[in-house]
Amino acid sequence: MKKLLYTTFFAVIFLLSCNQSPQKNLPLIDAANFDTIVDNQPVALYTLNSGQGLVMQITNYGGRIVSLWAPDRNGNYEDVVLGFDSMDKYINNQDERFLGPAVGRYANRIAKAQFTLDGVIYQLPANDNGNCLHGGLKGFDSRVWQVDSVSGNSIQLSFVSPDWDEGFPGTVHVQMTYTLTPGNELKIDYSATTDKPTHINLTNHSQFNLKGAGNGNILDHILTVNSEAITPVDSLLIPTGELMPTTGTPFDFTVPTVIGERIDSDNPQLKVGSGYDHNWVINRKTANEAEWAATLYEPESGRVLEVYTDQPGIQIYTGNFFNGKVKGKYGKPMIYRCAVALETQKYPDTPNRPEFPSTRLNPGETYTQTCIYKFSIK
Repeated sequence: MKKLLYTTFFAVIFLLSCNQSPQKNLPLIDAANFDTIVDNQPVALYTLNSGQGLVMQITNYGGRIVSLWAPDRNGNYEDVVLGFDSMDKYINNQDERFLGPAVGRYANRIAKAQFTLDGVIYQLPANDNGNCLHGGLKGFDSRVWQVDSVSGNSIQLSFVSPDWDEGFPGTVHVQMTYTLTPGNELKIDYSATTDKPTHINLTNHSQFNLKGAGNGNILDHILTVNSEAITPVDSLLIPTGELMPTTGTPFDFTVPTVIGERIDSDNPQLKVGSGYDHNWVINRKTANEAEWAATLYEPESGRVLEVYTDQPGIQIYTGNFFNGKVKGKYGKPMIYRCAVALETQKYPDTPNRPEFPSTRLNPGETYTQTCIYKFSIK
């Protein structure tokens, strides 16, 4: 009996050490680097663990994903999202402010930085070639969120956007929950209410490199998208209102295709975007359930990222404006096309496009959204 107990004890210790040791020595960012005050609100860094392979660090400044560690096929870990290792760097690098945050009140672009709602014209900050991008000069990405609750694998954040915030009508109460599931999913749940009619379109703006942040470009990543159309854009990246079929174009990712294979093709849409910076129309089967939208695969590491969403669109941006002048985490420069963003959302400029799926939110209604980034190994 005693021999059996000893054998069982050492077997358990062995299994525990095998399961935990790969994550023990991860060079996680020091939480002290984020322990500060911004806009008279406390900022901190929180670490979540799925218990099955994913480790993520979040700051309540912008509800931002700072690091996300995932194993490759050999059990080696890399941080697969772009970002900085301190609050000072986020504050002092405003040209690269969209590294991992929650984006709102309206993700993507609104033409001429204005829209009309119930006969009233609302003027927004024109922070992108005369248009409003990602909520304006101080969107949700630049605000300190309240930490409502935190556990080993989940954190719930909230934020109150006041009436006329960045020109948008209505006081909006937003809640967002990040959860790392035992299935190695990063699940993001959003909800929002308003006291006046308004427009809302939220997303997460993490930028992924499955080889690891700073480890080269993403042109060798293989992308599949559950879509047969994009919303083409004009020279200022504002949708024309059409739906353009992707068949026979460099935007056709219905079968797995290397991102770099056609990114520099002689195509008018690629030229205006300096690469891929477009909204794909997802082939949806149901109205409100999270469905598969895209898969990103990096052959060398074997890492796979699947995207699921209940939204009608996914904006795919291939880091076309990084130039290597700014260094991210671990002292590695953010070079041209070093990451790809997979932003689940409604279409750009929807407040000015009644033919697009509506982004209007009325009092008494609740905006909800679920986005799932699922990691695995091939």
